[in-house]
This record gives sequence, structure tokens and C-alpha cells, in this order.
Amino acid sequence: MDQHIYQQIVERKQNRQKSFAVLIDPDKMHKNDIEKIVSQAIEAKVDYFFVGGSLVVVNTVNENIQQIKANCTIPVILFPGAPSQVSCYADALFFLSLISGRNADLLIGQHVLSAPMIKQSGLEIIPTGYMVIDGGAPTSVSYIANTAPIPADKNDIALCTAMAGEMLGLKLIYMDAGSGALNPINVKMIERVSQNINVPLVVGGGITTPEKAVANCKAGADVIVVGNAIEKDISLIKEISTAIHAV
Repeated sequence: MDQHIYQQIVERKQNRQKSFAVLIDPDKMHKNDIEKIVSQAIEAKVDYFFVGGSLVVVNTVNENIQQIKANCTIPVILFPGAPSQVSCYADALFFLSLISGRNADLLIGQHVLSAPMIKQSGLEIIPTGYMVIDGGAPTSVSYIANTAPIPADKNDIALCTAMAGEMLGLKLIYMDAGSGALNPINVKMIERVSQNINVPLVVGGGITTPEKAVANCKAGADVIVVGNAIEKDISLIKEISTAIHAV
């Protein structure tokens, strides 16, 4: 199966190039909002769009992705909270295993149910170790997943979890403080994880300023993801993208 998007992420990591992804939650975005975000993303040279959410009430995933693809060439990667969020219109899919929790359904159960559909979709599949980190506020993902996040100050737990995910063959580690997090993941935790794994590291949640994005990049994040902050202030796309690409 073609792995060109994953390979691009790996090559950017090897070249010490930081990437910026804009997260679009179908429940929070209307057609006009996406049009404005895509326009800003093109100008700001955003590297990726991530599409998905913990709970998609309005089933517009296909429509959202088609709208993005019709207006730009920025790769679209699915960030699904459930098998129902799979769309053949995307370029790739993070096949998420919630390795920070102990809910077997989100470690392997949902994957077994969705595997035939995903196989038929033709999407590039990126096996991803998903780690939820306490961002100072309850998040949808913790509630839906019925699992507790890794405490914000338990750097060694995060480190060992990420290492285990890589040893199991997962090709990417995604550390997430969750949508609307009060605090971003602490830089010491990012440093500990990034220094001890070889696969790309994605970090999101609680990143509301260019300064926070840069701090996470310097700590070792390869891809920075911002969603909630952009929903509130679209001008942050250009500011954060410029800051990340200057690191």
C-alpha cells in the first residue's frame, strides 16, 4: 500500500522540518467556516488537514473533506473517533490505538470491526499510538473512551507508553491534551518522549499561541496540531504556521 504521506512526515522529521496541521471537527465547522480556513491555510502554507472528532453528531465528514480537496492540494488525514468517520475521499487515515488507556475496545476491538471497510477504502493507513494527556480539563475523548488520561506530570509513564507503542510496531505517536485543554502538554514530557523514540511525534491540545507551538517544536514535536484555538480566531493559522516553519 502506498505510504507517501507517512514517508513525507518521516522525511520532514529527518530533515528537522517541523509540520503544522489544522484540525477540523465536523461538529464544529460549517461550510463557510471551512472555506475561510482553507483559504487561510493555503496562504499560510499549512502542511496537513486532520479531520475528525471524538463524537461526530453531524455526519458531514465526506462533505467536509470533498470541500477541502476541491479547493486545495493540502493532504487530508482522517483522525477518526469511530469507524463511522472513515471516508474514502481523504488521503490517509491514522489507525488509532489508544495506548494510554486500558479500554480494550479502543486498543484493538474497534479496529477488528473496521478493518474490512478500511481495507476496501484504499486509504493510506498510518498505525498510530494515541496517548491522551491530562490538559487540566475533562475532554470528550476521555469520556467517550471511558479511560483516564496520563497525568500531566508523569513524564516517565508517557515515555514508557510511547516506547511500548513503537516496540509494538506503531509508526507514529500522537500525544493529545484534547480539544479545549486548559494547558498544553508540558515540554519536559515532550522532550522525554521525543528523545527516546525514533518514529514521528505529533502533539496537540492546548496550543493557543505561536509561542506555545514553538516551545513544543523545540521540545521535540515533529507535527503540531491546532483546532479549537483556530475555531475561535482564524488569524492564528498564519501566525502559528509562520512560527512553526521558522523553527
